[in-house]
Amino acid sequence: MIEKESKEDPSAKRRKKSAQIGNKMLFVSRWGEILDIALAVKNEGYQVKMFIEDRASREIGNGFVAKATDWRKHVEWADCIVFDYTGYGKICDELRAAGKLVFGGTPYTDRLELDRNFGQSELRRHKIKTLASKDFDSFSEAIAHIQAHPNAYVLKPSGETQELKQLLFVGNDDRGLDVIRMLYAYEKSWGDRFGTFQLQHKVKGIEVAIGAYFNGTRFLTPVNITFEHKKLFPKELGVSTGEMGTSMFWTTDSPLFQKTLKPFERTLAEQGFRGHIDVNCIVNGVGIYPLEFTSRFGYPQVFIQRSGILEPFGGMLQGVAAGTQNQIQVKKGFQVGAYIVVPPFPYDDKKTFELFSKDAVVVFKKDQMDGVHPMHVKKVNDQWLITGNTGIAVLVTGSGITMRDAQRSMYNRIQNVIVNNGYYRTDIGDRWLEDSDKLWSWGLL
Repeated sequence: MIEKESKEDPSAKRRKKSAQIGNKMLFVSRWGEILDIALAVKNEGYQVKMFIEDRASREIGNGFVAKATDWRKHVEWADCIVFDYTGYGKICDELRAAGKLVFGGTPYTDRLELDRNFGQSELRRHKIKTLASKDFDSFSEAIAHIQAHPNAYVLKPSGETQELKQLLFVGNDDRGLDVIRMLYAYEKSWGDRFGTFQLQHKVKGIEVAIGAYFNGTRFLTPVNITFEHKKLFPKELGVSTGEMGTSMFWTTDSPLFQKTLKPFERTLAEQGFRGHIDVNCIVNGVGIYPLEFTSRFGYPQVFIQRSGILEPFGGMLQGVAAGTQNQIQVKKGFQVGAYIVVPPFPYDDKKTFELFSKDAVVVFKKDQMDGVHPMHVKKVNDQWLITGNTGIAVLVTGSGITMRDAQRSMYNRIQNVIVNNGYYRTDIGDRWLEDSDKLWSWGLL
C-alpha cells in the first residue's frame, strides 16, 4: 500500500529551505535606512551584520545590531547579502556570478531609477503610456523650452540630486511661469552643482505606486498598492519631503499591476534581478501614467509592508534571493505608517540638528513598542537616542480590516511615543475614501 504524501504548509517549506541556506545575513546600507529590517531579521533568530556607507550616518543602529566597518570583509561569512539602495547593481551582479545569494539590484534596474529618461524610454519600449518629458543640463535651455511650449510642468532633479526631495517642484501655472521662476532660483543657488533634471508635463489625477518583489524569474504575489503622502503638512501643504507617511494594501488581482510592472517581467528575468521594485504613477479616467521607478526598497514603504506580512521577513528575503519564493502570506485589509521627525527635517542643516535633535531621547509612555520602527536612532543604556543627520526618529505603523481601523491603530500607538520637538502628519490615509471611489469608477481596483 502506497501512502499519500502529506501536505505541508508552504511557509513551513520555505522555512526549511531558509534553514538549508543558512542564517547569516549581511545588510549593506547607503544611509542606514535598513536598520528596522536588520533588527527584525535578528529577532527572528538570524545572525546579522550591518554596514552603513555614509559616514555621518554610521551611528545609526549602534546597540541594536552588530555593525561592520567594511562589508567586503564579511562576504564569505554571509549566507545572504541584502543591499538597500540603488547604485550597487554592478556589485550585486558580480557577487551573484561568484555564487553568493544577493537581494538587490542590477545595472539595468539602477539605471531605471537614476536615469529618468532611460526609465521613460523603457516604459515606452514595453508599450506603456508615458507623459511627455525632456531632460536638461542647462537652466537657460529649460526656460527657453517652457517659453516655447507653455504648459504646466513638474521639475524633477535626476541622478544623485533627486535624493534631495525638497528640490522637486510641481508647477500649477498652465503657462509654466512658476516653474520658470523656480529654475531662475535654482540657477542662482545651485548653479552647475544641480546636474541634470527633467521637465515632465503635469497631469491631474491620483498618485499611486505599484510595488512587488521579484525572484529572478517572476513577480511574487500578492502585489502592493501604495498611496504616499509627500508634503510636510496635512492636506498636502508645504515642502516636499520625499515622504511623511503611506497607506497601502496587498492584492492578487490588480489592473494597475497588469498595466505597469507586469510587462517588465521578462526583461527583469533576463537581467537576473532579485529584489523589490515599484513604479509611481498618476492615474485618472483617461489612463495610467508611470512617473518613475524605485528599483530597491522604498522608505517607509518596506516597513509598512512588514506590518502586513505574516511570515518571517528574513526567510522571505532569502527566498527572493534564492529564487525559491513565489508568494507572500499577508494580512487582509490595510496598513498605514507615519514618520515622527525632528528639526531640521526635511532640510540638511547640521547646526540645527545638533542644537535641537542630536542624542534626543525617544520615550515610551508604556513599555509597548508594537508598530514602532527605529529609524535614525542608536541604543545607549537601553534608551533610543536620535542620531544621523536628517532628523527621522521613528516610523509608527498600524494595520486593520478597514482604512479607519488601520489609522486608529497607528495614531493610538503614536500617542505612546514622546519625541521632544517631534512632528508628524495627522491625516495619513484620509485620502483613501475619495481616491478609492475614483479608482473603482475607473476600473483600476
